[in-house]
Amino acid sequence: MTSGDVAFDRGITTAVRTCMGVRTGDRALVLTDGATARIGEALARAAAVAGAAVTLLRLEDFGARPFTSIPPDLAAALRATAPTVSFYAAQPQPGEIAFRIPLMELLVRELRVRHGHLIGIDERLVREGLGSADYAVIARLTERVAGWVRPARTIRVTSPLGTDLIARFSPDLRWQPCPGLYHAPGQWGNLPEGEIYTSPERVDGVLAGEVIGDFFSAKYGVLAAPLRLHFAESRVTHIEADTAEVRAIGTELLAYLRAAENGDRAGEFAIGTNIGLTALTGNLLQDEKIPGVHIACGNPYPHETGAGWQSTVHVDVVSTRTTITVDGRELMRDGRFAPDLLDG
Repeated sequence: MTSGDVAFDRGITTAVRTCMGVRTGDRALVLTDGATARIGEALARAAAVAGAAVTLLRLEDFGARPFTSIPPDLAAALRATAPTVSFYAAQPQPGEIAFRIPLMELLVRELRVRHGHLIGIDERLVREGLGSADYAVIARLTERVAGWVRPARTIRVTSPLGTDLIARFSPDLRWQPCPGLYHAPGQWGNLPEGEIYTSPERVDGVLAGEVIGDFFSAKYGVLAAPLRLHFAESRVTHIEADTAEVRAIGTELLAYLRAAENGDRAGEFAIGTNIGLTALTGNLLQDEKIPGVHIACGNPYPHETGAGWQSTVHVDVVSTRTTITVDGRELMRDGRFAPDLLDG
């Protein structure tokens, strides 16, 4: 069954078959919501065509959102379904990361599911970041970038919009490549994909953000002017901008971060590797994969990175057209990877 929208159908098929490797014998679970139902239902149909037994659940059937923990009936349904592969295709709501983090723990750690996380997915992202992407190329590039950054101790990032920071890294913290191919139990990633991330030991300097994650992405899209986050010893000391409108967003963001323990601490440092993306959309799910840098304040994904602390928030901030220098060696200039990292 197809929708008649070729690019949309191709993106759905890429997510199901290429990225998650759904096949006969799988038990596929799709978690969606009312706002994302068309995408959730398309994922369910494609999984069934691939041979999986499919369960489709809608979040609103388990209580009033936003959720701040896993509703007991939902947890029971997930365990009863015992999926081998799952998709979360829903829109973010304020504070729901406190629900999504334990949900991921249940799916990935306890049930050992292959999980595709499509938080905030929309039809444009299905067509562009999934339907137009060559994940074989993205996977090769991601692994090559991993070879550069894994031994890194210092990375400097600058951009024409005002990013100028130095991030320091510990050998005790792990870099996690996200190539978009998740075919083994317990593997997961955000789709569309293409990045490599870790938790930085320390961040100092300025990050000029153009898109903000969590619910801010849907609320504000691409910012009218850069939001400059100032870091000292990994903490956001203040946020500034050149217009009153964007300064107000900065005030809202800083209050949100500071309302949670470690919310204003740099928890993730990441480099986007999806070279098929050339323009920001305003949707963090895709924009964080564009070649450039994003830093997330809050939760450092301790299971993946080895960080010894946690937070109940995780807000990414994207900076593009970056120049990235890894221990003195230029990885990227003005948003373009060094030529020896690229195919052909």
